[in-house]
Amino acid sequence: MASGPNYRRNYSKSGEGKYDSTPKRKKARAARNKARSLLMKEGKVKKGDGKDVNHKKPLSKGGSKARSNLNVQTASKNRSYARTKKGAIK
Repeated sequence: MASGPNYRRNYSKSGEGKYDSTPKRKKARAARNKARSLLMKEGKVKKGDGKDVNHKKPLSKGGSKARSNLNVQTASKNRSYARTKKGAIK
């Protein structure tokens, strides 16, 4: 693979980056952005604070976009797998 200061990767040639531009992914991203915007207006999160807006019941599992389904968690907790007391993945 080529590299250097002037190298620009051609994503259209490799086929990468197409997944994120599908209508389904755009809709999901818009829902996540809307949820974060809502909590930013409430003062619960700020840009660059290291916190994630969590859907208590994930949208992918039929959760709603309502405020009652949202809470704030640290990024490390929200993006991690459930673990046992010893640290192993459940």
